[in-house]
Amino acid sequence: MEKRDYYEVLGIARSASQDEIKSAFRRLARQYHPDVNKAADAEERFKEINEAFAVLSDQEKRSIYDRLGHAGLSGAGGMWDFNNFDPFEIFEQFFGFGSMGGRRRRNVPHRGKDLYASITLSFEEAAFGADKEISITRDELCNTCKGTGAEPGTSPETCPTCGGRGEVRQVRQTFLGQMVQVTTCPACSGTGKVIRHICKTCHGHGYERRTLKKVVPIPAGVDSGTQIRLAGEGQPGTKGGPNGNLYIEVKVKPHRYFRRRNDDIMLDLNINISQAALGAEVKVPTLNEKAMITIPSGTQPGKVFRLKGKGIQHLRTRGRGDQLVIVNVEIPTRITREQREIFEKLAKTLGSEVLPQEKGFFDILKDVLGG
Repeated sequence: MEKRDYYEVLGIARSASQDEIKSAFRRLARQYHPDVNKAADAEERFKEINEAFAVLSDQEKRSIYDRLGHAGLSGAGGMWDFNNFDPFEIFEQFFGFGSMGGRRRRNVPHRGKDLYASITLSFEEAAFGADKEISITRDELCNTCKGTGAEPGTSPETCPTCGGRGEVRQVRQTFLGQMVQVTTCPACSGTGKVIRHICKTCHGHGYERRTLKKVVPIPAGVDSGTQIRLAGEGQPGTKGGPNGNLYIEVKVKPHRYFRRRNDDIMLDLNINISQAALGAEVKVPTLNEKAMITIPSGTQPGKVFRLKGKGIQHLRTRGRGDQLVIVNVEIPTRITREQREIFEKLAKTLGSEVLPQEKGFFDILKDVLGG
């Protein structure tokens, strides 16, 4: 079923002020509260009214809604998901009540917090993957009390204040009539249990902080900034809730020879003038082994040779990047008398006219790398 326009739900104009929005919400929330209105669709209307108010009373959400509609809110990275929206929470916050009629449970499971760590890899470890050991500090079940929070030989007892319900109730007279206000029990903090003899190891928490060693499988192809998620390895949940996750950020140390560009690696190769002029067979290092490349005669500085499949393993797909070998022709700064004589003879045969270079090194490299 398609959602109605929020302004239509509250019966207000799109230019309505915050005071007008609050006034409309106050009137409609009273009218359609399920404890007062027994119509079959009252609870659905009540939820619709509270959802509309939750958006239009918030400047950021209202701005997004005005520009993009419902799709803008549901598409904002899941930030505002109304599938599990609790309309009574908005109502209670606005009117200043606790939970009414026992509608909301306070003693509910809570997911544990996520933990974050970082790991430093060598260039080769990032390229091929590795198993790396890291240290993480998190809460673990107390070895002394096994999570009860009570001294061994004793157990938590039923809270005498709330009778184990985790909630206390008071009858209040409101504009909706006589209603039951439900609040979290102050004696047991909603657990329904009290501990008479607290565990001396964990001081009643049931958990103790420990530093653990954990081996993390690093997939091939990661790079600096890659985040690895280990599900359920974060802080433990409470009241039966799931554990949080552990997120590990990767940092890669630079290599002595190679530079990385996405999944390609680049290597600078120095050759001398004679190799550039006459051509040569040259061995170059790769990530696996040495490879032979042919330098054709007349090779210019900045010439790039591509070794297919010699780069980094793709992280999420099969295959590897390439290795780009970039030629640099070394000009000698000191030469012998014999070498000078050879260069002088060469100079006479080549002539002395200087011509402008058609393309520079960076132009050539840009062409090879696609812009």
